[in-house]
Amino acid sequence: MDLVLLIARVLFVALFLGSTVGHLTQTDSMAGYAASRGVPMAKPATLVTGVLMLLGGLSVLLGVWGDLGALLLVVFLIPTAFMMHGFWRETDPTAKQMEMIQFNKDMALAGGALAFFWAFSQGPGLTITGPLFSMG
Repeated sequence: MDLVLLIARVLFVALFLGSTVGHLTQTDSMAGYAASRGVPMAKPATLVTGVLMLLGGLSVLLGVWGDLGALLLVVFLIPTAFMMHGFWRETDPTAKQMEMIQFNKDMALAGGALAFFWAFSQGPGLTITGPLFSMG
């Protein structure tokens, strides 16, 4: 089962590591989009979220304090869902549906990250370090 969990970690973090590249190499255009969605201080926010995804993704992938990494991803995902994908603000039905899909994706990924947080707290194998947080 340790191998299954490792494969799940690889598949899970691929999205975040890929998105990190855009956040850190196309910061201006991504910050422009964030600003259009009402994100305050969009450029610093874009950089911070890129770093959160990088650190969280690598932590979960490598199993270096994977519980902390999973929480970093939750800290990225939940505010992003509400700030960037507020489907309730949309009036165009197509835009509303697209934002609802993105909102639900972010919330589902946050749920997955919380599941990884729990899994790491159980001391799963195939990690470099044990959990940072004690659940007992």
